[in-house]
Amino acid sequence: MMKMQAYEIMMNRTYKVKESDTVRSVIEKFIAYRISGLPVVNDSNEIVAYISDGDIMRYIGKYNDFVIDTFFFATVIKGDDEDFLKRAQRLLNLNVMDIAQRKVIKVAWNEEIENIAAILGKKKIKKVRVERNGVLVGIISRGDVIRHSFKALL
Repeated sequence: MMKMQAYEIMMNRTYKVKESDTVRSVIEKFIAYRISGLPVVNDSNEIVAYISDGDIMRYIGKYNDFVIDTFFFATVIKGDDEDFLKRAQRLLNLNVMDIAQRKVIKVAWNEEIENIAAILGKKKIKKVRVERNGVLVGIISRGDVIRHSFKALL
């Protein structure tokens, strides 16, 4: 039996943002498509970075607050006092590359499904980008791997 490859199970429709976009367009896509991460591409559609909801959380979260947790009580030592809304507002106008992760985990379009399963599991990520000749062609989620791996067995 031939082993299943990435292009056979990937979703071809991929949402993405350009490296010149602002974080505003990222958040608009997160909300519109109910997604939590986007590849960032250059003008040649090559993946240059990845931005996730975690990157947004790290930015809007309060900086330098230390929580000292003892058995009886928790104390918060105040960090910056910049207003949360001001931080969120400033974030919208930032360039996506200011907060995106430049190290992107991706697989080749002909990668075998068992290797993709291993990558998703070991790296503790939900999705992996698929590329062919350096260009983004699709995306594979944990659900895609599970559906295709067990379809014939159930």
